[in-house]
Amino acid sequence: MRLGLQLKLKQTLAPQLIQSLKMLQMPILKLEQTLRHELATNPLLEEVEAVEADQLEEAAEFDVTKEEDAKDNTPDEIDWDDYLRDEDYEYKIKEIRESQQDTYLATASNEKTLYEHLLEQLSFLRLTIEENQIGEYILGNINSVGYLVVSPAEMAEELKVPEEKIQEVLAKIKKFDPIGVGSSDLRESLMIQLQERGLQDSLAWRIVHDHLYDLEKKSILQISKLMSVPFEKVQQAMETIKTLSPTPAYGRFESMANTIMPDLVIERVGDGYVVFHNDRNLPRLRINPSYRSLVRKKNAPSEDTKKYISQKLEQARWLINSINQRRSTMIRVMEAIVEKQRDWFEKGTDFLRPLIMEDIAREVDMNVATISRVSNGKYVQTPHGVFEIKYFFNTGISRKDGGEMSKRRVKDRIAEIIQAEEPDKPLSDQEIYRQLQEDGIKLARRTVTKYREELKILPARFRRRKV
Repeated sequence: MRLGLQLKLKQTLAPQLIQSLKMLQMPILKLEQTLRHELATNPLLEEVEAVEADQLEEAAEFDVTKEEDAKDNTPDEIDWDDYLRDEDYEYKIKEIRESQQDTYLATASNEKTLYEHLLEQLSFLRLTIEENQIGEYILGNINSVGYLVVSPAEMAEELKVPEEKIQEVLAKIKKFDPIGVGSSDLRESLMIQLQERGLQDSLAWRIVHDHLYDLEKKSILQISKLMSVPFEKVQQAMETIKTLSPTPAYGRFESMANTIMPDLVIERVGDGYVVFHNDRNLPRLRINPSYRSLVRKKNAPSEDTKKYISQKLEQARWLINSINQRRSTMIRVMEAIVEKQRDWFEKGTDFLRPLIMEDIAREVDMNVATISRVSNGKYVQTPHGVFEIKYFFNTGISRKDGGEMSKRRVKDRIAEIIQAEEPDKPLSDQEIYRQLQEDGIKLARRTVTKYREELKILPARFRRRKV
């Protein structure tokens, strides 16, 4: 044993900044729940029933450095008159236009989502700030059933980090519950599930690894001949495979019907589009002015009372500032998206352009992780309907004519091809691949299978119907 000194640099996130980040990634329904809870627990906060028109100006963005300096003040050094000026901390909100007639049911589910379940597990890992941002970005690209919908190479390109870094963090996420989460496809998910059971050297593992996609075309007898394995053993292995989950999060996090309430509303005004924050159901908050008279009484409050008020006041200030920052950040990001996807808004959903988060991050001078927080699990009402903000981000697929088509449009084309097939003669993935090639869309055969599975469309043999 020995006693020594060690000097090292360590970057940590202030509690207030963590609160701001949590606010940013909350959908609006959960944000309303949080604000209602804060109103009930913080006596310095009160809800404003009516806000005067001159108080509806844009809230200024908070300065983290100034807030850090303010936090260092002791209770004796607080200027209470300045600190309790309620007009400085009013929650200033721009009203949505009166002509907007749509109404939304502001009821939220207390059920934990897959994203929240994974984010909680991510917080238990001892990661650097960069690794944590990569982890959050990966989680934002895992769909509701647990599959990763973006390749590590694409994520590395967007985040401007080596692909090895992405793979390192992804390998840790694949060990999360549910087993197989973060897999890129069905094969990888089943292999991870078998490995978790200690069956990585089993016949079932070999079938999944080498012949999974032969199962839809070949019988068990054909598979046994192909692998030179007795029929009975193959049959036993198939029984094991049937016990595996077809998707990592199957049945655990999906609910029958979730209420969707858009965080943002986009309206056409003249030749342009205006982005509004849909905050009609959020309580309008301000600092309770009654505490001003409390500290101005001749009998000054005790030190314990001052300390309590100081703590609650600091929490109230940061809450209000976090809400204002969330609102302005979301509007800035959506305005940049509207600018980039102008053709989509003008001409319709067939004109979605390839767009990555890095483009928007550069446009609004923010971190890519911030764009990911804004777009994940939040919705926007547009003239074409309600869409998840993440919908507008997609990679491009090359065409033979040198142009690019969005990944989402390619998926739509695959769905159109399948919808037009003859019921008794469904098209195989190979035939869909050939049609895409004829359309000038350069796509690998295995990618067609991947996109079909992401669309939740069954293989050809399961789509066959008698006419």
